[in-house]
Amino acid sequence: MHSHSIASDDGRAKVENYCQWIQKKKIPIDGFVLSEHRQFDDANDYRALEDRFGLMILKASEVETEYGHVLVYGVNDDLKASFDFADIRNPLARVLEEAKRCGAVAVPCHPGRPKVGMCAHWETKGEVEGVEIVETLNGGSRDGENEEAILYAERYGWKRIGGSDSHIVSHIGRCATRFTADIQDIDGLVSALKNDEYEAVLPLEGT
Repeated sequence: MHSHSIASDDGRAKVENYCQWIQKKKIPIDGFVLSEHRQFDDANDYRALEDRFGLMILKASEVETEYGHVLVYGVNDDLKASFDFADIRNPLARVLEEAKRCGAVAVPCHPGRPKVGMCAHWETKGEVEGVEIVETLNGGSRDGENEEAILYAERYGWKRIGGSDSHIVSHIGRCATRFTADIQDIDGLVSALKNDEYEAVLPLEGT
């Protein structure tokens, strides 16, 4: 649900290498979402890799707000026109509102992380309406950060996803989201997120 390729400025992983690593290490995931920083990657087509490796490769975006970073699933032309994905100071309220209006889902990620996570700003700047889902398991989090995210999710009743936040090949699958629905495309993913058909997991749990 949260990975970066060389299309992100800090990503060092090629998408093909992610697929090879998942296959080699037998990582128990059916696919992954590329959430490139401050953009939506229209340019690259990964259907050949999907067929070759039997994995689903979907696209999202990780945008930046004054409350921290936010994953956006279901990006479409209307949403891309509604705010500047490259802006590092987008208002969180606007990202949440526009995502919902355009049929997408916005998920604050690594919310327990200082500066780029939502929780610290929640305390100093006040609460923001419209948060429904947060990333409570993040593979790049330090000690205490995921725990902080879980506490907030419990307090406010937010739903939860997990993501590896991988920037290098060996980090893919550190955390994941298990769906009960049969996901076939980004529309199915967005629908499942809206219908609460998932849970944040460590990928080896229950396999």
